[in-house]
Amino acid sequence: MQYRTMRDGTKVSVLGYGCMRFTSVNGKIDLPKAEREVMKAIRYGINYFDTAYIYPGSEDALGRIFERNHCREKIHIADKLPYYLIHSAPAIDKYFNETLSRLRTDYVDFYLMHMLSDIKSWERMQSLGITEWIDRKRKEGAIRQIGFSFHGDTDTFIRLLDAYDWDFCQIQYNYLDEHTQAGRRGLQYAAKKGIPVIIMEPLRGGRLITQLPAEAKQLMKQFDAKRSPAEWGLRWLWDQPEVTCVLSGMNSLEMLRDNVRAANHAPAGCMSDAEHEIIRKVKGYIRKAQKVGCTGCRYCMPCPQGVDIPAAFNSYNRLFLERKTSVIREYFQVTSFKKERSDMTRCIQCGKCERHCPQHIQIRAELKNAEKALMPAPVKLIMKVVNYIANR
Repeated sequence: MQYRTMRDGTKVSVLGYGCMRFTSVNGKIDLPKAEREVMKAIRYGINYFDTAYIYPGSEDALGRIFERNHCREKIHIADKLPYYLIHSAPAIDKYFNETLSRLRTDYVDFYLMHMLSDIKSWERMQSLGITEWIDRKRKEGAIRQIGFSFHGDTDTFIRLLDAYDWDFCQIQYNYLDEHTQAGRRGLQYAAKKGIPVIIMEPLRGGRLITQLPAEAKQLMKQFDAKRSPAEWGLRWLWDQPEVTCVLSGMNSLEMLRDNVRAANHAPAGCMSDAEHEIIRKVKGYIRKAQKVGCTGCRYCMPCPQGVDIPAAFNSYNRLFLERKTSVIREYFQVTSFKKERSDMTRCIQCGKCERHCPQHIQIRAELKNAEKALMPAPVKLIMKVVNYIANR
């Protein structure tokens, strides 16, 4: 296994184990199966295990596995504080202590603010004393490193990076999200600040495997080095030295073995010009199947009203490749689960964006189409209610 280095010198495996997708039977995690997979991962050299308070049964399963196999000191646990559920200072300790109890440990190696969405959310947590709480837990040894996970636009991500002295961060990033979400610009900004970046959704929950256009799959098969679509996606990430660790929600020994093999042969700078050209063409085939020819260049930004135009078109295009409910949920998460909303309802049809679009997209008209598809009346109502509850 290859390793990359955190700010304090800690070595983490380039392949991390995402523990949200353990196999479940009748609504409960299949613990014996999860144990076989986790222990095999440790033997392969994986030492970064990512879970969260809100992942059903995940913390408890990991705690039981690590306790009875006496391997806590061999691995690093990454866990997350559900700050969006917290409205008082005592609640911070309540959720953290419950996490420690489930994990059967007295410390967390990497602790994240879960899905931190905007500056105002972080400022609200600061008003509840979160920075003092972090300092106290560090001194006690209960938290080794502090970070945040993020779904949102690049500019907000950069503002959050500058808002606190973070040890690390976690972003959604893959070759399809190269210029949306935090994006390559956000990744490189974090690297310039010396902040390690953990990658989630490297294959978009498997959709960059199962839902690729046939032409894209065929192109990958024809390349001299025979690689699966999964390996292509992971290799594209490990090629970038700014990437510290890539999480994969592995729930089979076969998937684990294949990903480890790929990780062992993908150091930074591993991709040739020919390989990058393959990925560029694959993205072209994906765009052909889309409704709007948006490349995510962001020349249309910033919108005077705060609309995240690339995020809107990215989600609109994905409606025709992925499960509709998942796309709508993620769009809400990225644009509306925060005080400074950036969804399409804010558009006033000023047209400034269209003057800067190199693709000459009729942005105003396409935003209307996207809004009808992504935000029907029932969804808008739900979004308003959830946004009110989350930000009151």
